[in-house]
Amino acid sequence: MTVSLPAEEFDTNVGNEPHPSLYNEDLAPLPKDKRRWGSFEFFNVWTNDVQSLGGYILAASLFVSAGINGWWVFAAIILAGVFVNFLVNLTGKPSVKFGIPYAVMARSSMGVTGAQFPALIRGIVAIFWYGAQTYFASTAVALAINAIFGSPETGTFLGMDLVDWISYIIVAGLQVLLFVRGIVWIERFLNFAGPAVYLVMVILLIAIWVQAGDRLIPAVGSIFNNSSVEGWAAVAAFFGVIGTMIAYFSAVIINFGDFARFSKSEKKMRRGNFLGLPVSLTFFTFLSLFITAGAYIVLQDGQGEPVTNPAEIVGQVGNVLLTVLAAVTFLVATIGINLVANFIPPAYDLSNLSPQRISFKAGGYMTAVLGFIIGALWVSVIDQMGFPIFVDTLGAILAPLYGVLVADYYIIRRRSVSVADLYSMNPHGRYFYTKGWNLRAMIAITVAAIFSIAAVWVPALGALSGFAWVIGALLGAALYVAAMWSYRIDPQADAPTASVEGATATTA
Repeated sequence: MTVSLPAEEFDTNVGNEPHPSLYNEDLAPLPKDKRRWGSFEFFNVWTNDVQSLGGYILAASLFVSAGINGWWVFAAIILAGVFVNFLVNLTGKPSVKFGIPYAVMARSSMGVTGAQFPALIRGIVAIFWYGAQTYFASTAVALAINAIFGSPETGTFLGMDLVDWISYIIVAGLQVLLFVRGIVWIERFLNFAGPAVYLVMVILLIAIWVQAGDRLIPAVGSIFNNSSVEGWAAVAAFFGVIGTMIAYFSAVIINFGDFARFSKSEKKMRRGNFLGLPVSLTFFTFLSLFITAGAYIVLQDGQGEPVTNPAEIVGQVGNVLLTVLAAVTFLVATIGINLVANFIPPAYDLSNLSPQRISFKAGGYMTAVLGFIIGALWVSVIDQMGFPIFVDTLGAILAPLYGVLVADYYIIRRRSVSVADLYSMNPHGRYFYTKGWNLRAMIAITVAAIFSIAAVWVPALGALSGFAWVIGALLGAALYVAAMWSYRIDPQADAPTASVEGATATTA
């Protein structure tokens, strides 16, 4: 196989042939003339991400479960958006510069072979998210079917009735169909979904607010309060909301390079991220807060637990046309972001395991099958742990990978990357380490992951659950820097100050 990396786009050696086990067209550096994304595309990715049913359900669940004033939860979610904006700009920068996806960028810190490990972990987490979001999207379809046919009574299997299963299969099939049609169709899907969801949510809020009247604004601050959560417990709850929201975005945070590589410039990426995260998230959270509180007053008469699924809230309104319209809109939004955030990345990651045997499309089909199984078990198994716990657990798994990735590029490598060596199995290559594995990085990730996951599941560390992602990322970065400090790059010479694991590195 003879493939030359484009010298005009990357500071590397012409004719340095990529190794077949590390290269295919989907993993290759993307030339600038094929990068079509501007600010709007990035804005739309984030807008659809926060607008999905999963995003709304998590936000509403945090309003209900945090036990503090709804306005404080609102502020915490906005701060989380600011932090996520900062985090994705860090991971996006190298992929904009070099045109490479996350699975390839990870080779710098993990080794050209060792990078298969974090890519696989990232892929598995994304598949879990894909299954969960597929189930959430199917609830919108089930809502529409029940509204039209009057909620027919059927038996259940794994917690879902016949309408639920039909809806789930429809959504799963539609997502595969869109994937087969290609990224252009997915982009068109997102361009429609973003504005449509906001329109439906604004209409729903107006309808609820008219009925709630002057009761709504006072209720926002009072109905979510828990008298036992005060003092330092309230402070911890506030920061716990921030941590959980960061964990919700963790899958996209770490592999944001898969999107950033399509950007025309870093400036356009940053502008799109800002508009799509702090700005769009503020508007969406405002709508979520008021719709959840208003529905509790108007539709539930303040009885029971507030409903956290907007599709169910629409269903309670009793208007068939509005129900069907809202169901279609939420379905479109959830499917769009599910494909972009949770389908395409694991397709890349699975392809990275064996580029010559697993194509991007084959990786996508594998993702669809595994995700279908996970989503089918959502009601009977996964949902029993609680959605925030599910989010924190997946975030805790990914956090150390992010910490190592960022620490390697900005601190150890000092923004110096040899693109050619990322595709090379040369024992003297910069990222070959020990037989292709950077054992120091693996140890740092393992230790940090054990602690961050324990923060979610060990009762004695329960107070740290909402901080699991932050803890894992900081600990992973600190351990990696400590282990690799003597091997950092000299930015003037653009060469390592020492050999790594016995191998000398080539210059970029």
